[in-house]
Amino acid sequence: MDFAHLCEAECAARPLIDWSPAANDHGKVGKDRGTRLDAIEKAIRNALEKGNAEDRAFRERVYRSAFAALDRALQANPGVTVEVAIKRRKAIQAKITEIESEFLPAVPDVGPQGDAPAVELGADPAPAVETGRQASSPDVVVDEPVHSAADAPRSRVLPVVPDIMPDATLPDAPAIDMSVPASAGATTEVAPDRDERRIRGRRLPLTAIFLTVTLLAAVGIGLFFAVQTGVFKTSAQLDTAPPQAPPTVEDDDFTPADGGPAKPGAADQARDWINVFSPADASHVSAPSDARAEVMKDDTGSFLRIRSGASGSAISFDVGQGVLEKLAGKHAVFDIIARSEEGKETQISVDCNFGELGDCGRKRYAVGQQQNEYLFDVQFPDKRPGSAGTIAINSDFDKQGKAADIYEIRVSIEP
Repeated sequence: MDFAHLCEAECAARPLIDWSPAANDHGKVGKDRGTRLDAIEKAIRNALEKGNAEDRAFRERVYRSAFAALDRALQANPGVTVEVAIKRRKAIQAKITEIESEFLPAVPDVGPQGDAPAVELGADPAPAVETGRQASSPDVVVDEPVHSAADAPRSRVLPVVPDIMPDATLPDAPAIDMSVPASAGATTEVAPDRDERRIRGRRLPLTAIFLTVTLLAAVGIGLFFAVQTGVFKTSAQLDTAPPQAPPTVEDDDFTPADGGPAKPGAADQARDWINVFSPADASHVSAPSDARAEVMKDDTGSFLRIRSGASGSAISFDVGQGVLEKLAGKHAVFDIIARSEEGKETQISVDCNFGELGDCGRKRYAVGQQQNEYLFDVQFPDKRPGSAGTIAINSDFDKQGKAADIYEIRVSIEP
């Protein structure tokens, strides 16, 4: 820790000892010579006894040496804090002030002056004031305002010693050993630090208590909200609905609801189906010139493979007049069982022409390689058909020449 230049500017600006009368404001002399001297004062007085203590310049060198010795002691002890160093410097400054006050001449009492104007004596040399010992006295300056009679007389002028730190040890000043005072001062100054540590130690439990209480409060609030929101409740506790009897299944207690026709692959086989086409009788199938229809058979059974032409012409399947007479005025469901040619999925389109009974509109289905059922329903008017009708199937809606295998076409009447 470097304390060497704390007051370098101040030392250069003014002398070490200020003997102006304004220094009287520092108070009276604090201790008598009979008081037991501490280590700092003893070291300074021992140094003064080695030379001419009446010489002001000599005393100033001694005081500067004292500050220099303190500087060395502080630098040798890096553990000393700034506050402790300032306190030690203030202690030396107080001792120097006390010692220097013993070398000042006594000031005669100032009697009542009335309204006499103040006299400035700073311009002329002041006469020497006789004291018990001969010493070179500084000029005495009497500043305004003039003291009244009510002011108590002061028998001694107290000097003002600035807080200085010399740049280096003066060559003519006696050496001052500050090792003992430094250790004593360290012992004296460490005590407040220990007191502060004890105060901080007493504060630590309060901080720990505050943190503990805060943590417990946060945990308590979290548990409260968890209980309120039912985090710890079981599913049975959360189910606040009235108890219900478990459902039971009895024989023949299910009645299917009436609805539309079944989706592809879900035709009701228990229905009364009317055959419209089967590969066993392909005489009721007609194909245009650019289309083909031929009966084939594999492990899945017999089927009619149809292939529309490049023009998109469809293959027609006849619906007999007798079949249409059964369907007149009824809601009928047609079922086309088909698949695509192996390795080639296709899209088929279906159109109907039932003569006086109308048509079915155009239907479009994506046909895969697996055999499936493709359903559509028609609501027939209650008329007598005048002739047979037809169902036309285009095997490839995209006109790419793909084939479709037709296994069966049938129709049933919805109840």
